[in-house]
Amino acid sequence: MTETQKKATGKGTARHTCQMCGRKQGLVSRYHILFCRQCFREWAPKMGFKKMD
Repeated sequence: MTETQKKATGKGTARHTCQMCGRKQGLVSRYHILFCRQCFREWAPKMGFKKMD
């Protein structure tokens, strides 16, 4: 894929960012939450998620 094709399709760049801190890597996008993994670990108990053993 050439650079112009990447720009046209949006592949190769992060399209979403964390809603809390703005990171582009390590996103938890399940259920359309869009938190990075660090913010998700902080906010998950407040949102009702429970850690499985």
